[in-house]
Formats: sequence, structure tokens, C-alpha cells
Amino acid sequence: MTEDEVESLTIAWRTRWGRSPIAYQLRGWHADRWVRFHSLPGSKRYADTEDEYEIILDRHRRVLGELGAHEGLYAIAVYFEDEEGRISPDPRHPDAVPWLTIEPGDDSPFDVAARLYVSMTSFDPQTLDPLLRGAADEELIDVIIAPLDLRWLYHPYDGGADVIAPTAYDRDVLKNRHADWLSTHPAGL
Repeated sequence: MTEDEVESLTIAWRTRWGRSPIAYQLRGWHADRWVRFHSLPGSKRYADTEDEYEIILDRHRRVLGELGAHEGLYAIAVYFEDEEGRISPDPRHPDAVPWLTIEPGDDSPFDVAARLYVSMTSFDPQTLDPLLRGAADEELIDVIIAPLDLRWLYHPYDGGADVIAPTAYDRDVLKNRHADWLSTHPAGL
């Protein structure tokens, strides 16, 4: 991404969402458009076999496809400095460039500064699956996938995915279509 594209994303994000992109906080932003899906049957959190990884990836791909992810996408992830003060984006997040820094404080869950990196990617499984698998294994954290117009947000994590759908109707369609992937917890967690 060019500096101009990164700046355009910053302006678009602030206009559309108005908050720092802290992935786990998404569900509180628009509860009327939020839904959580579990990655594996029985709310199992981590895959033990390749067959279970395929279930996880299939669920992610299906929901992303239904959201309209066939267009270009942003992929956002949080990185921290190593002992020498360096940040190295994960190879599963190719072409990622620095975007925003979230400093410790009231709006941040982190004790140290977190650096958000962003890349433009496609819905192609060869490109997206490594990122989704890294999130499922909690090797990539606070991942957010969004279309270029930011009309919806998708936060894959170890155990599932949070979705902020474009509308409450879109959320309800997804919930009804994938009811067996929902939590039995009263709050949908």
C-alpha cells in the first residue's frame, strides 16, 4: 500500500467508525449489527487435526463470501516490538505496512504500544487462508478483515469470528443461515 492509500484508509476509518480499530471491542460498537460465530462444532476453540482446520477455514470463507468479500479487502493485525524494539510483520500477512499505533491507556487493552499493520488482499484462499489460520491459532492477534469501503468488519480469532454486518437485516440473515454455529450463551458470546 502507498502512503496515500494508508492515509485514505485512516480518513475512511475515522469517518465510518470513529474509534481505534481494537478488534475485540467491535461487538460493543454496533450491538444491533453484531454476531459471533464459533469456528468448530461444540464451541471447540482450537483445531487438533487438518480436518478441523478445514472446518474453521470453510466457515470463515462462507461468512466472508456472504458478506461480499469477493472484492478487494483490507487485512489488519496488531504487532508488538521485540526485545530490540523491532516489529516484524508475520509472513502470513504479506505486504503489510504500518498503519496506526495504539498507545497504552483508557482505550487500549495493551500494556505497551501496539502497532497496527494493514495490507490489501483478496478473497483468494491461497492469500487469505494463512491469515485466517494464524488468527485461529492465536499467532496473529486482533485481526480485522474489511472491504475497501469498510461497510462491514470481520474479526477472526481463536475460537470463532465476530461480525459487524452492514445492517441488522444482514446480521439476521447470517444468524439464520448459520444458526448451528452460534453460541448457546444468552449474550451470544
